[in-house]
Amino acid sequence: MGCGWLGLPLAKHLVSKDYVVKGSTTSESKISNLQNNGIEPFLIDLRDGQSTAKISKFLVSEFLIIAIPPRVKHHNNFKAQIELLIPLAEQASIKKVIFISSTSVYANTNDIITEEDIGIPESDSGKVLLEVEKLLQSNKSFQTTILRMAGLYGYDRQPGRFLAGKKEVANADGKVNLIHQDDCIQIIVNVLEKQLWGYVFNCCSNEHPTRREFYTQAALALGIQPPKFLLEEKSSFKIISNEKIKRALNYTFIHPDPMALD
Repeated sequence: MGCGWLGLPLAKHLVSKDYVVKGSTTSESKISNLQNNGIEPFLIDLRDGQSTAKISKFLVSEFLIIAIPPRVKHHNNFKAQIELLIPLAEQASIKKVIFISSTSVYANTNDIITEEDIGIPESDSGKVLLEVEKLLQSNKSFQTTILRMAGLYGYDRQPGRFLAGKKEVANADGKVNLIHQDDCIQIIVNVLEKQLWGYVFNCCSNEHPTRREFYTQAALALGIQPPKFLLEEKSSFKIISNEKIKRALNYTFIHPDPMALD
């Protein structure tokens, strides 16, 4: 559910591995692209109160991957969308769920964060994601694995553009937590194939450069003006540990260091 920046390449990869894949989109213009890539398309927008019959047909499957991020200005609506989806998934044949969440469910503690740490979100999106995680995990009709993704990058999502040319940027010595699209896809496929259900995993590359180091190099690599950071004595950050998922999947990151910018 959600064939966007992550969902579409994931769906294409699963098709290449001979999975039968359904994909949802909110845009009619994307239907033909899904079809052309061997994905059975469904035009579904959980925000508009559309007929549940179409959603129920989409949910005729054993596995459901939810890859729809909460919209910036409509966080509360996101929880309502999942609340609409859950009873339909219960009535369908869904047995296993992967929910793409975010490391924004954790507060900045200036320390290493593991899955054992209690989520205390500081952003509205982090708060609603944590609520949705709990909704899915508490459901007895299916098992849910939560994948808390760090900042997503790769291909057309170039982080060097995020702060390019900005002045007086704060938190220069804060740490960066990122994960490449390639690693996101491989981790999801590994969870499916190794049948790891009922878990929470942090998904983040190995290295955590400072914001000054990373965004300066990322901008220069694109040939654009790097940001200028403030000189500050204090910084606010978290360092997302990926040790649990590396052990559980015996996983080696394709892109372990975001400074490589590959």
